[in-house]
Amino acid sequence: MTKQERVVNLLGSIYEKPKLGSQIDVGWDIQAKGYIEIQNLTCISEFHLLGFSEDQKLQNFLFGLFLPMYLVSVIGNLLLILVVKLDSHLHTPMYFFLCSLSLADVGLTSTTVPKMIVDVHTHSTVISYGGCLTQVSAFGIFGAMDDLLLTVMAYDRFVAICHPLHYQVIMNPRHCGMLVSVSFMGSLLNSLVHSLMVLQVICFKGVEICNFFCDPSQLLNLNCSDTLSNDIVTYIVSVIYGFVPISGILFSYYKIVSSILRVPSPGGRYKAFSTCGSHLTVVCLFYAAAIAVYLSSTFSLSIKNCALASLVYTMVTPMLNPFIYSLRNRDIKRAMHTLLKKTVSF
Repeated sequence: MTKQERVVNLLGSIYEKPKLGSQIDVGWDIQAKGYIEIQNLTCISEFHLLGFSEDQKLQNFLFGLFLPMYLVSVIGNLLLILVVKLDSHLHTPMYFFLCSLSLADVGLTSTTVPKMIVDVHTHSTVISYGGCLTQVSAFGIFGAMDDLLLTVMAYDRFVAICHPLHYQVIMNPRHCGMLVSVSFMGSLLNSLVHSLMVLQVICFKGVEICNFFCDPSQLLNLNCSDTLSNDIVTYIVSVIYGFVPISGILFSYYKIVSSILRVPSPGGRYKAFSTCGSHLTVVCLFYAAAIAVYLSSTFSLSIKNCALASLVYTMVTPMLNPFIYSLRNRDIKRAMHTLLKKTVSF
């Protein structure tokens, strides 16, 4: 026997499967089965969205409810953008940020809701791995864009009320464009971080997502390997895109309220409050729903509660935004009335 043959036989004896009945054999079988299960879950090609799948008897009702809501949301936001674009009196920083928010709302709604409407109509819960990753990326962009733009709009109201004499100088077109550009770049960074975190997951312990879209946090919870690094990154991202914007909004409104209370006339105080009332309403709706989703995910509440909370800030809030800003704003109502008269006369 040559030297190479002796080496081959030695390696074969080392890696040979033990005989049946031994304890080593049982352990080898368990490890082999576990390896096969991990391989099967790693190579999954689809996930199941369980958001509203439990309500099989309400599928037709949900379809008839969600489809008009989605259409109203998209048409309302696009109409608001059109009105601001056509009326030169509305070419101000506040309405520029409002148009940017409407675009982000259309993107956020169109990322999650159409797939949910199709699933409700077809009684399906399946989404491909590629489709899920696409939702994670788009949701990261538009969700963070909404968050950052609400902070920018709070800063705009702070400058307008607390520093009215310097408003035109501070909120010049270049500065406004820079604020929106920074918000967009920050949103891209948020999307990139979440996408890379999902792509690094090599083993999933399940394929069921307790929502009607691929929520990044719930998708990462399916990771069956060590999640410490992902948890650290998630907490850092949550602080940057959660705590920091909320702190900025609260600080802005603290300064706004302090400044308004120093206004001597009641009429002046009412006018100042009315300019930021719409924004404050939208902020409360958005963050209340986002916090509800976070608590639902953290404390493992029911699938229905988590899906309903997600529905508020992905469809209900974007749908209400045009109405909130239109009904409480005389300039937009006047511009819409003018546009309607031109449309009818044409």
